[in-house]
Amino acid sequence: MKLFIITCLKEYQEDVIKIFKQAQITVFSVTDVTGFKDSQTPDILADWFASGDEKFDSLVLFSFTGSEAAAHGMELINQFNRESETKFPIRAFIVPVEKSNL
Repeated sequence: MKLFIITCLKEYQEDVIKIFKQAQITVFSVTDVTGFKDSQTPDILADWFASGDEKFDSLVLFSFTGSEAAAHGMELINQFNRESETKFPIRAFIVPVEKSNL
């Protein structure tokens, strides 16, 4: 069993749900999070219009799933990131589950 974790901007929720379906991950959870990015640069002109730290409305989606489904999901996430032109790629992590009461 694996814990498959995805972090993404809220705008990508439907894309990630489609990827879960393609990977045959049918049971998962979603939670809202606010991401922060401290992008201080030494060049004051680069931040001319900035008003401080950036905040992003994000999601964490996760599922306890089999190894094959998690690996397929990771492949699909990597493909999505290669094909999309965004500064905010979807992040994915596969974490092994050592013990479970299932």
